[in-house]
Amino acid sequence: MFRIYLKIRAIGMTKSKSSKKIKVVAASVCGPMHKYRKMPCQDYFKHKSGGKNFVAVVSDGAGSAKYGKIGARIVCETLVDLLANCKFENIKRKIAASIEIARAKLVRHRLNKTKSTEGLIDFSATVVGAVCNPQGKGVFFHIGDGAGIAISGEDYDSFTASKPENGNFACETFFYTMDDWKDSLRFTSFENADTIFLMSDGLTNFAFSPDYSRIEKGFIAPINRFLCAEKSRPKAIRALNNTLNTPTAKRLNSDDKTLLWAKI
Repeated sequence: MFRIYLKIRAIGMTKSKSSKKIKVVAASVCGPMHKYRKMPCQDYFKHKSGGKNFVAVVSDGAGSAKYGKIGARIVCETLVDLLANCKFENIKRKIAASIEIARAKLVRHRLNKTKSTEGLIDFSATVVGAVCNPQGKGVFFHIGDGAGIAISGEDYDSFTASKPENGNFACETFFYTMDDWKDSLRFTSFENADTIFLMSDGLTNFAFSPDYSRIEKGFIAPINRFLCAEKSRPKAIRALNNTLNTPTAKRLNSDDKTLLWAKI
């Protein structure tokens, strides 16, 4: 494990109506570039269980957007609240409808001076999330970069991934605040997974091979094994925290970093 000392935002274990325990450990750390510019971490995450579905969402607010962190927070909170008790057979339609509601909240937001969709550019954020039902079926939903991974046990060769999507340039991606956001909304279904990873763009180069055809086992496997086995919340917090903000991690990627791990 790498070694760092930064604050983690959340860790939890909840129990759904299906009586299956769901363990979630998640953290966001501010990237060195944002620290240098005296900017807060623009990433946000949220998760919820106890209803019909387990829902987890990670969003990366654009560093160039004045209120990117707000855009990230609102989409995470809205999706988690609205999807937790949806019928799974209608989930894709509900996800799209929930994103539309998050956009409507930003149109009415007090910091949106135009009170129109033109002002949403100031709240630009990506989104990657997962919805899983008690029967073992799940779906990733995704706009922009970041990534999702679903695995069963320690079979890291047979994973399901929701990969990043960039534009014509390496630094260009897509946001749910764009007018044509529906064209960039992607779904990836999975079954029988017992572990989910969601991450912002600051970690994708650690988690995958350069062409995204393989999981980097040296990164994903130790995290998964440790968090599966660790019963102490403080130790789990320190371990994930340490992994996200080592000197090596900061040198290789200066962006904010968020990782959400869920044992479902």
